[in-house]
Amino acid sequence: MRIIRAADCKVMPWKNGGGTTTEIAVSPEGASLGDFDWRISMAHVGQDGPFSSFHGIDRTLSVLTGNGIRLAFGDGETVALDRATAPFFFAADRAVDGVLVDGAIDDLNVMSRHGAWSHSVERLTGGAYEIAAERGLLVLVARRGAWLVNGTTLAAGDSAVLQAPVTAKLAAGNGGELFVVKLAPTR
Repeated sequence: MRIIRAADCKVMPWKNGGGTTTEIAVSPEGASLGDFDWRISMAHVGQDGPFSSFHGIDRTLSVLTGNGIRLAFGDGETVALDRATAPFFFAADRAVDGVLVDGAIDDLNVMSRHGAWSHSVERLTGGAYEIAAERGLLVLVARRGAWLVNGTTLAAGDSAVLQAPVTAKLAAGNGGELFVVKLAPTR
C-alpha cells in the first residue's frame, strides 16, 4: 500500500486556466493534463464557467464541500450535484458549464482514458467495510475523519493506492467520509 499524504499533492492550474487543481495521483507518473491514462484530483470551483474539455476521457465528479453545482451540458441536459448525490459519470469531452448553487465548492475528479482504463467511484460514510478489487488499482481518498485501512491510519486528506488483487478492510467513526476509486485496464 502506498500512502499519499495531503501535503505531498501537487497544485497546478486547470487545463483551461480558470482555477487550480490538486493532483492526488496520475498515471503514468508525471503525466501532463494532455497525456495521462488516469488521474485523480480535487478542484476548487469559485465561479461559474466552462469545464476543461478532455478528448477521449471518461470523468466522474463528486461534490466535497459547498452547496452544490449544476452541470449545464451543451446538448441541453442539466444535472444538479451536491454533497449527498452519488458521484456523477460523464464523457469529459462533452461541452459543459458549471453553475454554482450558492457559493464555491470543492470537488473530486476521477478521469480515465476511454478504451485504455475504466473507473468507478463510490462514497462511503463512517462504519466498517470490506472492499475488494480483482484487477488494476484500488485508490482510497479520505475526506473526513481518520480511516483504518488494513491496520494503517489515513488522516483526512490522505489517500492510499493498493495494487489488485486486494481486499481492503476499512473502518471509521461517525462523520467519516472516504471515496473508493477502482481503476482497471481495459486492454
